[in-house]
Amino acid sequence: MKDYKIFCDSACDTPIEILHQHDITLIPFYISFDQENYEKEIEEMSIPVFYERLTSEKIFPKTSLPSVHDYMKHFKKAIDAGNDILCICLNSRFSGSYQAAVNAKLMLEEDYPDVKIEVINSIQATSCEGLIVLQAAYMKEAGYSLEKNTATLAEIKKTARIMFTVGSLEYLQKGGRIGKVSSLAGTMLNLKPLIQLKDEELIPYGTIRGRNKSLEKTLQMVKDYFEENNERYDEYDFVLTTGTAHAEAEKFKVSVENLIGRKIDYPVFTIGVTIGTNTGPDAIGICFVKKHDFIQ
Repeated sequence: MKDYKIFCDSACDTPIEILHQHDITLIPFYISFDQENYEKEIEEMSIPVFYERLTSEKIFPKTSLPSVHDYMKHFKKAIDAGNDILCICLNSRFSGSYQAAVNAKLMLEEDYPDVKIEVINSIQATSCEGLIVLQAAYMKEAGYSLEKNTATLAEIKKTARIMFTVGSLEYLQKGGRIGKVSSLAGTMLNLKPLIQLKDEELIPYGTIRGRNKSLEKTLQMVKDYFEENNERYDEYDFVLTTGTAHAEAEKFKVSVENLIGRKIDYPVFTIGVTIGTNTGPDAIGICFVKKHDFIQ
């Protein structure tokens, strides 16, 4: 069986050390605070610097997807080393990253007709995309062929969810990504929105007054999902994610572990520039996806 290399865009918000551990190559998005000079996420602008500027500067930043050339350059390097390609991208409704990777695939297939290139629209975002990427890595390490991995990912990605709360709707409004969540807009003091990513869209779940209560309700959203869908916690992989509220997220992680009845092995993931631009520094979310072992 021919070996294959796994790629993902940086919207997966998975720690670099974990990606390196599983030999996954990250292709970065770009970020600009002046809409002229764009820097590569992580490589040229660190996430801490991004959040510092996001909260201190009046100019709202803009993000840009990896180019077709970016994908081609990385893919070609792996192809020249004798590999096929598996690439997982941000929800195509949020970005053109997936289409850029598809275009790179089509162009490379003309020059390398014997190479298999699979590009997956994760239909997810941030650490939910990251969990899907990691499931792909676990399947590769378990000996799954590229074809079987791709087919299983098509089912896995449908099971992923993120339930989260943000400090305010300010960043979603500025970023123009508020969508159906606009129904949560309000001016009441200390009103915290509750949101889930479902059916490839940000869906409002309601609002609640106060940060602690919003986190309690986010946990209840997870509990409701598993009860309503007759799912089992032990069949799912979980991770907590946040912008800059890591101490708060670590404390909240204990509550999630108590709910699911086991420790979460991952550290709290940090939301990067692509999603963080829209959710702001105070977002905290619970991400989960069904493990490949339990996909029929």
